[in-house]
Amino acid sequence: MSTDNTTDASTETESKCGASEAGEARSASKNASSAERSSADRSSGQGPREDGTAASEAEAETDTASKCGASSASSSTETTPDTSDDSASKCGASSSSESSSSSSSSSCGASSSSESDEEEEVGATVDDFDAEPGQLIAVGLGPGQPEGMTARARSALLDAEHIVGYTTYVELLPDEITEGADDIYNTPMCGEVSRTEEAIDRALAGNDVAIIGSGDPNVYALAGLALEIIESKGATATMLDFDVVPGVPAAQSCAARVGAPLVNDTVSISLSDHLTDMPTIESRLHAAAKEGFTITIYNPWSRKRRDNYEKCCEILLEHRDPETPVGVVHAAGREDEQVEIVELGELPELGETDLVDMTTTLLVGNEDTYVWDDRMVTPRGYETKYDY
Repeated sequence: MSTDNTTDASTETESKCGASEAGEARSASKNASSAERSSADRSSGQGPREDGTAASEAEAETDTASKCGASSASSSTETTPDTSDDSASKCGASSSSESSSSSSSSSCGASSSSESDEEEEVGATVDDFDAEPGQLIAVGLGPGQPEGMTARARSALLDAEHIVGYTTYVELLPDEITEGADDIYNTPMCGEVSRTEEAIDRALAGNDVAIIGSGDPNVYALAGLALEIIESKGATATMLDFDVVPGVPAAQSCAARVGAPLVNDTVSISLSDHLTDMPTIESRLHAAAKEGFTITIYNPWSRKRRDNYEKCCEILLEHRDPETPVGVVHAAGREDEQVEIVELGELPELGETDLVDMTTTLLVGNEDTYVWDDRMVTPRGYETKYDY
């Protein structure tokens, strides 16, 4: 889908899959006895630890048990702690860490005592783990449906002992994958930092871990974040045998639904200003639209920032003809998929419909793009060199 946008994405970490913003964090063990044996075998004799692993603002009211296996001497210092969390965790947080309870509303729809833009800090470091490290793999699921997953991604997930991911993406996994894992850890929207750290801690504790996201791990997703957190913990990618398994990005999976709109020079721009400020986004939109690139728009609209969509339409119409074809793909690869080809001048009013939301990807043509037989076509240039 745009499920990478299609979203780990990423990003406001608002899902491009259309998941609820108020989902609950939970660690769902698919085989409790197997998970316990794996934890015992791989934790080098470390006992249970009190939970103090802080999570993001979306991870409120969780009573799950983490199986990271870090030393109880380490402390978690994230600035957005879990609320109402009295569970036992092996994530590597100090037993003296406390969870706070708050009824304030975060940007993700969960209760939190912190502001949505506060930075999450990494807790345990590599020195807090005694086990021989396992492997960490970032796996891209592609557009959403199981058949859109690559053979390599499926194989990597079948081999993983622990799978970590955003709740909606975990729910996309085939039963053969989830049932074969020792443990599944999933969190709702906006938990990407704590979720990624959880995956890293589990790998440092000796488990083979896959962290999943829709689309491709390198497109508005968590491959880069994983490397940054690994570095901040004093570990190395080599130590964890870190690998990235690519998936089909939203731009490509959605383009396939409307024909051939991206076969020449193209760019992707996200309208989410959670991690990139709007002036920068506007500057990039101007540059791409002015220079004639076809443009894939990720994260076009949300309840909290409809102004970004309206500004995007304004900028595109400043540089392009109102009759420019635009592919609109809602929930690509999902049961509620909708596909339309419209004109650029129609985009502003589409923002008032259910067709455009966080599950939608926009494919904006350039001056050469045309519609033929209900399909968008952007010529590559063969017509200037060959007769056919």
